[in-house]
Amino acid sequence: MKQIYSWGWKALLVGAISLASCSYYTRKRPIKLYNHTVQKQLTYDAAIVPGYPFDGRAWDSLVKARVLWAAHLYHKGIVRNIIFSGGAVHTPYVEAQVMGLYAQALGIPAEHIYYETRAEHSTENVYYSYLLAEKEGFKSLALCTDPIQSILLKRFTRRRFGTPIAHLPFVRSIVESANGANPVIDTTGLKVAPFTPLRERESRWQSIRGTMGRGIDWEGQGALPPL
Repeated sequence: MKQIYSWGWKALLVGAISLASCSYYTRKRPIKLYNHTVQKQLTYDAAIVPGYPFDGRAWDSLVKARVLWAAHLYHKGIVRNIIFSGGAVHTPYVEAQVMGLYAQALGIPAEHIYYETRAEHSTENVYYSYLLAEKEGFKSLALCTDPIQSILLKRFTRRRFGTPIAHLPFVRSIVESANGANPVIDTTGLKVAPFTPLRERESRWQSIRGTMGRGIDWEGQGALPPL
């Protein structure tokens, strides 16, 4: 798995390790946000679910948790649609499409699944998904990912988008309760050819900048307009 990480993501891992050691960010915060959502009966037009590399054999534990969480939120009625985001970044497989197949196998109807396939960094997952949401007429969004990525993107989602993006990082106990689900998907046609991995297309510095959102063209705007 080491070779499929972007250099930008590696750089952020240093900070993420310290966050991971804090139970507030990995356990207490997700539970607090989820309980608030349930108690207030909050719902969202769509969930943004960032992708993760697929090796062509089986889903990684992290992407599995993200998809299981998205399925839970959909079946609970908290989100009405799912936007899976991610192109063929570190492997030839289009991340969003792989996640979409797993989601369908978990019972989410295809008509409620949307695909954003341009993103190559976490900030781009949010940016391009926001543009897709605007195109589809969605008015409310929630970022549904792992607790660490949620914290790393918190400032970005708060400052750069006219419509607030809620955060619903996965609750570990809920994901673990569904961890026995292991659907088999047909990945035929999901590989991009020809394919060049990101590490061969970007320098370390370019990848770090991309992870920080510096590769996004905001066209002179400080933030995207409200949905």
